[in-house]
Amino acid sequence: LLERVPGRGTFVARAKIDVQVRLSSYTEEMGRRGMKPDSRTLLARMESAGPGVARALEIEEGDKVVHWQRLRLADGTPMCLEDAYLADSIVPKFLDQPLPASLYQELHRRDLMPTWGEDSVDAAMARREEADLLGITEGTPVLRIARRAFAGNIAVEVSRSTYRADRFTLWVPLARPNAPVTPAR
Repeated sequence: LLERVPGRGTFVARAKIDVQVRLSSYTEEMGRRGMKPDSRTLLARMESAGPGVARALEIEEGDKVVHWQRLRLADGTPMCLEDAYLADSIVPKFLDQPLPASLYQELHRRDLMPTWGEDSVDAAMARREEADLLGITEGTPVLRIARRAFAGNIAVEVSRSTYRADRFTLWVPLARPNAPVTPAR
């Protein structure tokens, strides 16, 4: 709130504006890119939260979590392998109904639409099982994106996604401080 300038005094600091990338679902992102999104469920089951997932979802280790693994397609071609984890206490009976076409649409239906999140991006080489599912050779470059998404102050989703680097570019709009972001796309 205050900024000290040696030899000049203490002043009210200028408000800091953080550039925020739009939090969007895979379905929304592929639509924005003009591609037809689709998914194939590989796994949907209840599990006990391990230490990492429990910490990320802000629940106790061993609590029940939904683990939903999907192969994400764009225009019919594999684009991404995604593992999403949701606390059963937040989305009760999630697996008792047909799985939704879009996780974020289901969260919206439950009044839990993510309003903010954190993404961590790493470059890596595809492991054999990932490569087989993504239709690439083992050792091909991939982008790994780990996400925590929140509805207000509730951690609603933790996911780990592996994208084909030959088909996916991470697009991050940027702006100078105090200047609005106006995407040109």
